[in-house]
Amino acid sequence: MNDLLRETKSACPYCGTGCGVIVQARGDRIVGVRGDPAHPANFGKLCPKGQTLHLTATDDVIARARLLYPHLRTTRETQPRRVTWEEALDHAADRFARVLQQRGPEAVAFYVSGQLLTEDYYVFNKLARVVAGTNNIDSNSRLCMSSAVVGYKRALGADAPPCSYEDLELADCVLVAGANPAVAHPVLFGRLLEAKRKRGTRLIVADPRRTESAAAADLHLPVRPGTDLWLFTAMLGVMVRDGLTDAAFIAGHTEGFEAAAAVARSFSLVDAQRLTGVPADDIERAARWFARAPATLSLYCQGLNQSSHGTDNNTALISLHLATGQIGHAGAGPFSLTGQPNAMGGRETGTMATLLPGHRDPENESDRTDLARRWDVDALPTHRGLTAVEMFDACARGEVDALWIVCTNPAQSLPDLARVHEALRRVPFVVVQDAFAHTETAAFADLLLPAATFGEREGTSTNSERRITLSRAAVSAPGAARADWSIGADFARRLAARVNPQHAAAFVFADASAVFDEYRELTVGRDLDIGGIDHVLLERAGPQQWPLPRGTAGAGKTLGSARLYTDARFATPTGRARFVPVDLRGPAESVDVAFPLALTTVRLRDQWHGASRSGEVATLEMPPAAI
Repeated sequence: MNDLLRETKSACPYCGTGCGVIVQARGDRIVGVRGDPAHPANFGKLCPKGQTLHLTATDDVIARARLLYPHLRTTRETQPRRVTWEEALDHAADRFARVLQQRGPEAVAFYVSGQLLTEDYYVFNKLARVVAGTNNIDSNSRLCMSSAVVGYKRALGADAPPCSYEDLELADCVLVAGANPAVAHPVLFGRLLEAKRKRGTRLIVADPRRTESAAAADLHLPVRPGTDLWLFTAMLGVMVRDGLTDAAFIAGHTEGFEAAAAVARSFSLVDAQRLTGVPADDIERAARWFARAPATLSLYCQGLNQSSHGTDNNTALISLHLATGQIGHAGAGPFSLTGQPNAMGGRETGTMATLLPGHRDPENESDRTDLARRWDVDALPTHRGLTAVEMFDACARGEVDALWIVCTNPAQSLPDLARVHEALRRVPFVVVQDAFAHTETAAFADLLLPAATFGEREGTSTNSERRITLSRAAVSAPGAARADWSIGADFARRLAARVNPQHAAAFVFADASAVFDEYRELTVGRDLDIGGIDHVLLERAGPQQWPLPRGTAGAGKTLGSARLYTDARFATPTGRARFVPVDLRGPAESVDVAFPLALTTVRLRDQWHGASRSGEVATLEMPPAAI
């Protein structure tokens, strides 16, 4: 019986495309994967990373690379020893409780990851705010997506990507900026290239390098690193000068246009060419193609977000859509490509220092009061939480005495690693919860906790187009590894027993579905309302896009599109989208004689982030500088 091949639906744990994967298992081992032909993100296609997922779950990889049991280090100088879950979590609860009692909630912090499932995110967020009483919880998604979040909220009123993947096939012009989807989102780029072949879609790529995406473009804009803001402002100036704006849309559905247009008019093409390195003729050509196409889509990612003025980059690009009415209809709109598989889930559950569940704001008293009532607490913390880089700066200053890191590797991935290592050494108690044993961060841990990972866990994730996919466990987790949400809930009950006994019962969940049900109630009536979605629907009907309130007509239509702003009414108090004038500036640091090189980050097609998972697959290409 154990020799029978079983197939279980899941989602790929790599990029934000959110491809559907069918996991093949025999007994308690994953033996193969294939793309899910029914999943509307990938229709059965997978990139090389996805095609080799089963090779990250072999007996050899589990024995060599996986963290299988809790380990506790008595002192930093000793080797960690294997302990039981009870000993591990009781010790962690004792240490966190002592810090809370002696130094208060600002001396504890949680750093989580866009590779968690939504249920995991939710439990840790509730743990931090309710039991620990702190807003010091942030995600590594901060490093890649926070600029996109604020850009959407600034211009459109809500953190809600308005587009769907089907817009790739419906666009007449596509502008790719600050992204190389040919390697970072290969399945999506394949869909774009197929549309280009079939309907002649014009492709513009703005990138300092001639990337794989740029090589396929009809127009490559070789913008200098950090000068995207000047490029977009110059394009808006061309549109204003040549009468390419949509006056009726601007007048009827936006505000603030004149201020933004004044900035654009004041910026000459001569200056734009000098500063960006892009020929003036090509800037004009790009502006005309963008404005005149029946439907224009923009795709953008880290190149815009990871900037000293990332929010302005996003805002300026969205302004091009508002100026031309290229939003709210098929094939059009500003579409931020999510970097990690569930960075969107972290934004939705509010598991970041600057967010609360259901797109609530921790600085908004009404939002805090509403959430406190729903969570049955007197009040939520008001002190501003530490964002990712701030958190490790605070650790380095000795302001954090207990730090819990989940499913991420900051000792390898954060900027200024020397300071991050110093910070981790300075924190008296560090917990690292991960599926893999030998990450750089694990070396700094006082307590190591083994987590379940792809193919072993159940829960949901949201991809770039707001589509929620349910992953079912194909096999049991090896050793004593557990689901992240289960670890968080167990610890929360133990910590509550020491500091807030009345909150322990709030972390009793029968399974991941129960966690999701509690979370979805917090979205009802909000812009991301998923009251009509639960694990049962996702199992029966497949992935669903939000918003999907209860009673929605056609709920369960897997392939349907929930394109936003089709009525040109936006999520702002006035219902109008906002133009935001930007302060024209370049990179924070300029090339000079002493520092003549401009360095930028890139993605690799065959490896993922720090390669703790993908690096275990010998068949995936590993350039010498990859890790």
